[in-house]
Amino acid sequence: MARLTKSYIDGIPLPEPSETGKATQTFYRDDVLSGFGLRVGSGGTKSFFVERRVNGRVKRISIGKFGHITPQQARIKAQEMLGEIAMGDDPSIKRKAIYEKSITLQQAFDDYVKTRNNLKTGTLQNYTKCLEGCLSDWLNKRLIDISKEMVEQRHRKIGRSAPARANNTMRVLRAVFNHAISKYEDSQGNPLFHVNPVLRLSQGRSWYTVERRQTVIAAHELKKFYEATEQLSVDVSRDFIQFLLFTGLRKMEAATITWQQVDFNAKTMTFPETKNGKTHVLPLTDFLEELLRHRKEQSKGSEWVFPSPVDNSHLREPRSAVRFISEYMGRPFTLHDLRRTFITIAESLDIPAYALKQLINHHNPNDVTAGYIVAGVERIRVPMNEVSAFILSKTEGFSK
Repeated sequence: MARLTKSYIDGIPLPEPSETGKATQTFYRDDVLSGFGLRVGSGGTKSFFVERRVNGRVKRISIGKFGHITPQQARIKAQEMLGEIAMGDDPSIKRKAIYEKSITLQQAFDDYVKTRNNLKTGTLQNYTKCLEGCLSDWLNKRLIDISKEMVEQRHRKIGRSAPARANNTMRVLRAVFNHAISKYEDSQGNPLFHVNPVLRLSQGRSWYTVERRQTVIAAHELKKFYEATEQLSVDVSRDFIQFLLFTGLRKMEAATITWQQVDFNAKTMTFPETKNGKTHVLPLTDFLEELLRHRKEQSKGSEWVFPSPVDNSHLREPRSAVRFISEYMGRPFTLHDLRRTFITIAESLDIPAYALKQLINHHNPNDVTAGYIVAGVERIRVPMNEVSAFILSKTEGFSK
């Protein structure tokens, strides 16, 4: 033991790493102030700490790094912390509460994402886009400084041009605040944040009413749609868009499909990562099998059915293709229109309700009857072929 002075600490050698190369550390304790010490790591760091029994357990609480603070400053802080412990307080909990009260929106969002480690890639991208696109000037603000009035004003500002985006942004912010309220606590276990400021929008009935899009490709438009896809300059974009129409899949489910998910022998496709968390298996119609075999020839060894033309990943949303189709058809068009079109066609063919739900992977947890139905992929092979046949009849034969 020795008095931890600057000259003494400067002369302390670094411990050698272990035989396996793993970092090691040595502890030096002050012989004047009991409980005050220095941790020296083989990586070169020297850090002050206090060590005491707190609530029946020995705790070692960091004070700061030598070089960032002086031994005298560390000694004064150690005396303060040891005094708090003598009074029955835990400095580490107090410090944690102070830190968490100063946490920023960006830090809270990062923690939320880390906790919600099951978020789909598309969902995470949407959340990030909402915050970085609409609340970028708030990211470095402390949560505690974001008020109800700020939320209300920002929601109104975004909503002047993009009501749906305004609602989505505030829903993300609400989720981050709910996470903070449930996680961050003071030394007594009480929430550090008591009010979610986004509640102001519900209390004031300020949420925008956004009508669900109803756009589909009508039966008489299918031929023109097909003609537009055939004129696309990028082969993979054409196949991807036609694939969406004939499967009714969500765009990211389709874009991320790999060849491991395709079984040409069983004539099926399996999608383990879906919006509702349930594995979705679809049968291959003759058209889809032909399209996929064509893609296999064109993919040049890529693991992706629809590889990106610009990197080694999968295809992203082909915006130029969507824009071309919109211009060719003379009206707005989105990729999600294809899912609505598939569902609308299936319903018009009087496909049984449960078969239709299975086709599009809709799940209602409150439907008790559905919980008793165990339907395999063969149950929907005929309905899938019926939808395919209808589309082909309106286009005078899609063909690869």
